[in-house]
Amino acid sequence: MVRQPTPVETFFERLTSWIGSIPSLLVHTLVFASAFLVAVFGYAPWDMVLLVVTTVVSLEAIYLAIFIQMTVNRQARELHDVSEDVEEISKEVEEISVDVEEMSHDVEEIGEDVEEIQADVEEMSEDWDLETGKSVADATTEDLQRELERIKEKLRSRGVPVE
Repeated sequence: MVRQPTPVETFFERLTSWIGSIPSLLVHTLVFASAFLVAVFGYAPWDMVLLVVTTVVSLEAIYLAIFIQMTVNRQARELHDVSEDVEEISKEVEEISVDVEEMSHDVEEIGEDVEEIQADVEEMSEDWDLETGKSVADATTEDLQRELERIKEKLRSRGVPVE
């Protein structure tokens, strides 16, 4: 689950993002150039301008270090979250792989069963007359009974007693 940044974190993220931009570079250049121009034109003594610029630069460096560390911490949290997501996805992929192997085995077994059923159907089709829907044995028995009746009829017609 992704944690939503607080408004303060959002403010500092935007500030850090701005500090690393071209407009920030231009503003800093104008501020420092203006400070030196103040000393050059005599509005303030060099010692005081250098002291103020040094103090401002030192404080800015401290805050920049804090902002950088905040960004590093946020990215570390995000990397940790991504790492957890990758582990979870990896486990799910392994489970899916096992399921696919089981399905593949099941498909092979089904294929073998289908082959056995086809062999049984072929064997059964040899035993059945598909036109009449009767077994070959029944059809043969009926043919034999008809032939027997025909022979009996011939014998009767010739005067031979037949039971």
